[in-house]
Amino acid sequence: MKLGIIGGSGVYDAGNIGNLKEISVETPFGAPSDKFTTGTISGLDFVFLPRHGKGHRILPGELNHRANIFAMKKLGVTHIISISAVGSLQAKYRPRDIVVVDQYFDRTKKGLEHTFFGNGIAAHISMAHPVCPELKELAFKAASVSVKEIHGSKKNAPEVHKGGTYLNMEGPAFSTKAESEVYRSWGMDVIGMTNLGEAKLSREAEICYCTLAMVTDYDCWHPDHDHVTVDMIIQNLIANSSIAKMIILKIPTLRNMLKGKCACGSALSMAIITNKDTIPEKLKRDLKPIIGKYIK
Repeated sequence: MKLGIIGGSGVYDAGNIGNLKEISVETPFGAPSDKFTTGTISGLDFVFLPRHGKGHRILPGELNHRANIFAMKKLGVTHIISISAVGSLQAKYRPRDIVVVDQYFDRTKKGLEHTFFGNGIAAHISMAHPVCPELKELAFKAASVSVKEIHGSKKNAPEVHKGGTYLNMEGPAFSTKAESEVYRSWGMDVIGMTNLGEAKLSREAEICYCTLAMVTDYDCWHPDHDHVTVDMIIQNLIANSSIAKMIILKIPTLRNMLKGKCACGSALSMAIITNKDTIPEKLKRDLKPIIGKYIK
């Protein structure tokens, strides 16, 4: 296991992390969001990327997901935990709760930006179950233990929820109330602007992927929270940051939960339908980290 972490700035500042080093990675898809921080946590190698760049300078719609995930693959990452701020679309998910997402719903128009394929090579992966089931269990356990250690049995302590659907909107504006109510009526659980592309590309890259959705607000449907403000989100992000750091530190101690029986590592085995003799040589070279074990 080599752990990839995609999230906000500061996660790599947690204690008990050694051999920190910043590195730049070039990809055929352009530049990733920022330099990657590598190191070890309790003997486990990890790679960290601030999704929006240091200082949070990149809008969700501007993210180069292909470069971010390609670079993770190039660095040897086998499992990605994505830590993301989300709005809650259901009353049971309160601000500062954590939802270990297991489904996504696409409300973007970025399908061609969420694949490594095209321009001479076609592939169609299965996304019926977009989250690695083994990594989901590990992330849920790590989050549950962390919340318990920080909050104990306090009344109104944050809850960790296993499973939920993440609706991926484009942004950068938050939802209208009409949109929020429609998403609720569809049975969506949380809403965000970033994770669907990561999930699709991680599957194409045969990397196990899981989202830890950190609830910051009730979107705008809740009568007591009828609009979302950046100040509200920042306050809850700060409160969530200590839990997020602890969760990352817990993952290495629980890695024996991973049995390697998921299908993530062979997602492309039946997905590429282009005759390999027709694929341009440059494309084969560019995509070697992704397709190399199937197409020489």
